[in-house]
Amino acid sequence: MATRKFYKMSGSGNDFVIFDTRHEGAGALDDEVVIQALCARGTGVGADGLVFLDQADDTSGADVRMRYFNSDGLHASMCGNAALCVTRLATDLEAAPKTGMHIQTDAGVLAARMVAATPEVDLPQVSEVRPDVAIARAAGEERMGFCRPGVPHLVVRCADVLPVDVISRGRELRRDPSLQPAGANIDFVSRREDGSWAIRTYERGVEGETLACGTGAIAAAILLSAWGDSRLETNLTTHSGRLVSVRLRREGDVWYPSLRGEGRLVFTGQLADR
Repeated sequence: MATRKFYKMSGSGNDFVIFDTRHEGAGALDDEVVIQALCARGTGVGADGLVFLDQADDTSGADVRMRYFNSDGLHASMCGNAALCVTRLATDLEAAPKTGMHIQTDAGVLAARMVAATPEVDLPQVSEVRPDVAIARAAGEERMGFCRPGVPHLVVRCADVLPVDVISRGRELRRDPSLQPAGANIDFVSRREDGSWAIRTYERGVEGETLACGTGAIAAAILLSAWGDSRLETNLTTHSGRLVSVRLRREGDVWYPSLRGEGRLVFTGQLADR
């Protein structure tokens, strides 16, 4: 593994280690313990998750394939910000055209494109939406709903997200009996003075607060629209201070989301001998 090149990328502060495995397979990298070590902050490269950029299956019709793992080494079917980073990297590597591409994921094949210098991804349709859930609310929490844009999210509308103890309250809600056995990511949202929304996320798998979460932004946008708090386009300011935008199309009980936001190459590196 010491000769393997990697890309460190950030999607609004949600950061990833990405390996181009289209021509050389993942090999020993595709191991839960190795992924944990690479994502560890302080002793590894440091990241919220790891991505393998693979060759797409011949029958998929896609340009590339994205396989995503959380920092605990466990596979997840979807990560919105990772998909934005893959969109950007695939164009930089000339693996897919900027004007339109298809990314194979374990949640389905996604259409994506670069809009000027910003990646945009059409995420899979979302049909599992519950605008209200029977979970006791803490002080300052106004409403809760559940949404599954590939992975489960509990969205909590608050008076103000800034004073929320995201680690403690997020951990408590993530393990609520009504969300088991899989648990859920927890997103806290509140309205900003300019009419946009602030969002903070506790991510399962990371088991802590991340600076951004793409599927969390989608879940929040869908529920805010279902609650009548937002229209079909919602701007959300992540905990990193970066803006992500979600466009929605709705047909009955089915939502079709598009996510636009940062997909930035921070640096490239090469693994060293242990």
